[in-house]
Amino acid sequence: MGRRRRLPAGPRPRLVSLRTTFAVSFAAVTAAVTVLVGILSYNSAARLVRVDQQSVFTQVVHDVQDEVRQQDMSPDDFSSSRPGHDLVRPARTDVQVLGPQGQIMDHGSPVLPVTPQDRDMAVARTAGRVVQHKDVRVEADLFRIATVSLGKGRGAVQVAQEFSDTEDLLRALQQRTLILMAAVVVAAGLFGWWLARRITRRLVVLTSAAEDVARTRQLGIQVPVAGLDEVGRLGRAFDRMLGRLAQSEEDQRRLVQDAGHELRTPLTSLRTNISLLRRIDELPPATREELVADLSQEARELTDLVNELVDLAAGQSENEPPQRVDLADLAEDVVGLARRRTGRDVVLRASGDTTTDGRPGMLQRAISNLVENAAKFDRDGKAPIEVSITGPARPGTVRVEVRDRGPGIAEGDLVRIFDRFYRAADARSQPGSGLGLSIVREVAMAHGGAPFAFRREGGGAVIGFTVGGGLVPGGDTGV
Repeated sequence: MGRRRRLPAGPRPRLVSLRTTFAVSFAAVTAAVTVLVGILSYNSAARLVRVDQQSVFTQVVHDVQDEVRQQDMSPDDFSSSRPGHDLVRPARTDVQVLGPQGQIMDHGSPVLPVTPQDRDMAVARTAGRVVQHKDVRVEADLFRIATVSLGKGRGAVQVAQEFSDTEDLLRALQQRTLILMAAVVVAAGLFGWWLARRITRRLVVLTSAAEDVARTRQLGIQVPVAGLDEVGRLGRAFDRMLGRLAQSEEDQRRLVQDAGHELRTPLTSLRTNISLLRRIDELPPATREELVADLSQEARELTDLVNELVDLAAGQSENEPPQRVDLADLAEDVVGLARRRTGRDVVLRASGDTTTDGRPGMLQRAISNLVENAAKFDRDGKAPIEVSITGPARPGTVRVEVRDRGPGIAEGDLVRIFDRFYRAADARSQPGSGLGLSIVREVAMAHGGAPFAFRREGGGAVIGFTVGGGLVPGGDTGV
């Protein structure tokens, strides 16, 4: 098969800022609402005005019809020059009187046109008949005209209403509505831009901080974000996340440094003993046996150290699912195993509710480390090692204690025995890596508790930890 040709990359899409998107969206929504409200308002107002004008004109025509039907009236009765004429002329209403032949006897202002239909009304025998004309242009204005017959061929009365002024008024209203809508849209766009700038200002700070972290890889950047809304919560969460990452990075760096320091001693001893193997034929049998024993012991210590480092760096079974566990049951398994391994008398005492939420593998490892530590430092002791599981010391907590009758712990060492690789001066001759109690601390803190240690009355030490009724988010890393 031939090689597939790689198409040239197209232009990268231009990024649109959240501020611009928010401002445009705000302006678009406001414009749509403004246009809709403006159109509906104008249509409603125009409809009301037109209906009102039509109702006034219709009422005037009905009044004229009623008047000519009830009274025997002539064109003179509607003449504007005759005192006390019966027709009341409303504002913006024009009246013109036609004679028996349809001729104009009293013209309106302006003069209204006379059509053949109007002349038919003038010669009509029945009073009150009416013919209407719409959109009649007179001079420069538009009128609606109704011609009412007087009956018996005596003429007719034309009533006209001008509505061009109304349409001019509505057009002016329409123009003002459009101008107002445009002003509202522009104002909404400016307000949306200001509001988007105000809202996204803290997001811009967050984005800049994230970009600085990505560019410089410095996790100690302070995120200056305040507020009680979602952006403020995001800023504080981002700041806490950076703090945790910085602490994790520092712990990893310190773990690597401490591990390198601790691994250097057994590796140096191994290299020395391996160099002696080249002259093993020259060594006496007793020295050979001692050399092999040293190599075996150093290999075991190195293996234990590597295993504990792996457990500590991997988060101590962080993939183990949390569940409801009984610490008394876990301690019983640890005690049985310790009896078989050491041959020592190990006593377990449990009281109260000793169940908690946690990872059983991590908790069992912590209890086992405490028992192994007690057996190691009380190797020749005759008194039993005591394991106590008590719960609850306070609501939701369980307390684990391991007591021994060994040499005890110096006051200056009590605050440091849970540090990684720390070993008291009088314990450096003992086997071990100095990681066992640090793992206990990590397990306790991961389960919402804390480690503790104090000197035991009558000699010995009491070392243990508490668990607080559940896993702490982010507390199961161990690094």
